[in-house]
Amino acid sequence: MTAGTLERKPTDVDVVVIGGGQSALAVGFYLRRTGLSFVLLDDQPGPGGAWTRTWSSLTLFSPGQWSSLPGYLLPRTTSEYPTRAEVIAYLAEYERRYALPVIRPVDVERVERDDDRLIVIAGDARWHARAVVSATGTWANPVIPSIPGQDAFHGVIIHSAAYTGRDAFEGKRVLVVGGGNSGAQIVADLSAVSSVTWVTLGEPRFLPDEIDGRYLFEQATARYRAMQEGRVPDPPRSLGDIVGVAPVRAARARGALTRVDPFVRFTEDGVVWSDGRETKVDAVIFATGFRPALAHLASLGVVGPDGRVATRGTHAVAEPRLWLVGYGEWTGFASATLIGVGRSARATVDEIVASV
Repeated sequence: MTAGTLERKPTDVDVVVIGGGQSALAVGFYLRRTGLSFVLLDDQPGPGGAWTRTWSSLTLFSPGQWSSLPGYLLPRTTSEYPTRAEVIAYLAEYERRYALPVIRPVDVERVERDDDRLIVIAGDARWHARAVVSATGTWANPVIPSIPGQDAFHGVIIHSAAYTGRDAFEGKRVLVVGGGNSGAQIVADLSAVSSVTWVTLGEPRFLPDEIDGRYLFEQATARYRAMQEGRVPDPPRSLGDIVGVAPVRAARARGALTRVDPFVRFTEDGVVWSDGRETKVDAVIFATGFRPALAHLASLGVVGPDGRVATRGTHAVAEPRLWLVGYGEWTGFASATLIGVGRSARATVDEIVASV
């Protein structure tokens, strides 16, 4: 089944996967090839994971053939870099094609221990599992820094996770804070309709235009193979952070990606810069990253002060029935990417099969 309703009585399965985005689907693909019973619990109303909550002009950083989950290539798209809509359609088709047992919407509140099983709890619903895979990603846990005067500001303050497009900011004075890909893409998007200023800690670093996510994945793969072969991997070679997708290149060419140093505090109707100047602004968008969305695991006592769970590979050190997939390099090289998560998902399912 591709959708379902909550069970009001305890349901026993071999594996519960918490999440319904790309990482959860990759785990589901490999679980489907085993004899284990499993479900995927997604807190969203439909397929697409975090992509359903992004802005309409967002694109991938790699061509489709370099942005696919295991088993099924992302179909040829209308542009070199697949759009948000194309990625959502791909994830929905992936879910349908492999008949993954997704139940939604399910807002998992916590995971508890029960003898040799873990209990996944969502309201009145319970799933008893021999193994749990957390694949909730980071989108639900955005980071907004605390800046003096923030509570007094009368304008709009949002994180890039809540940015749905430029229409709401047309004609507005907007600051975008953050020097990574999200910051650059949002500035590029807004620059056609708003007075936008890009605020970064340092000079943004752009990848050469001929290099995109393919290079970054190849670099992660080389490091992964080195570790598999017992060699010390070379440190990542930094060529920059921002991929030159078409909207970013166009904005840079027309001078829209000029940056300024951070402001020091908010006022009621704007901000104050380090030299004492005040500027009136209508909105501030923080593209300042995310932390792992792991509140549902707090009840197990496995989440550390850094917001992460100690793992060996993807296997939790302090809880042998728990795995974590897709949260970034600490759960596998390139594991937060469409093409990279398959490697971590396969290794995770192999371990689950061997342990249950």
